[in-house]
Amino acid sequence: MRRNSVMPQLAMVTGAAQGIGRAIVERLGADGFDILALDADETQLSRSAADWREAGLTVRTAAADCRDRAAVIKALDGVEAVNVLVNNAGISGVLDPIGQVNRAACDRVMGVNLLATIRVAQEAVRRMPDGGSVINIASRGYLGGAGAAHYVASKAAVVSLTRAMAIELRWRGVRVNAVAPGMVDTRMIDGFGDMLGALKRMEPTGAPANPAEIAAIVSVLAGPEASFVNGQILMADGGKSLGLPPL
Repeated sequence: MRRNSVMPQLAMVTGAAQGIGRAIVERLGADGFDILALDADETQLSRSAADWREAGLTVRTAAADCRDRAAVIKALDGVEAVNVLVNNAGISGVLDPIGQVNRAACDRVMGVNLLATIRVAQEAVRRMPDGGSVINIASRGYLGGAGAAHYVASKAAVVSLTRAMAIELRWRGVRVNAVAPGMVDTRMIDGFGDMLGALKRMEPTGAPANPAEIAAIVSVLAGPEASFVNGQILMADGGKSLGLPPL
């Protein structure tokens, strides 16, 4: 339990309704945090919220498109302190060669993956006590890859944003780190279509990560055990970034 017996600790999680975000809510809730869960998918968020209530977690939900600053501010109404922020909201968008990706697709991916991350961070950090923690969910994809240049660029920007924020906020003792997952077993990978089976077999472990495995890393970064970790990008890709072949 990380909850302070006098003052509950609040963790704010975006993209919380499913996949990695839902796993993070459940892990941090089990760690003792109160949760503020944001997601643009109101229907899925309501379904998840029912499960969280049944599990006994303390979760306040807000249906919000994090690209919309007014919606983020509304979600934070009445919140005095955000102790931990997990910027998880993200999309892969259309997977096409750079010459075929239209402006609308680029704008949407950059808007959700980068601009929303900035806007949420701005509002949360204003409410964050000294000693807080920000965890941005990037992607192993920031290293580069064909067929998703706009997505790769958005996640590389999140990595740079993480490092810049770590430098700026260190004077307050606020740590800023990122987790860069490889393939994770969520609905996002359904976009690979017929290639999915082959891509899974190419993973060093022979399978994608489980969302709970990513949430476990976030749990450590959110807590005092990681007090000396700042400005880091933690790869969670089964060793793929090392060039490891499948087992």
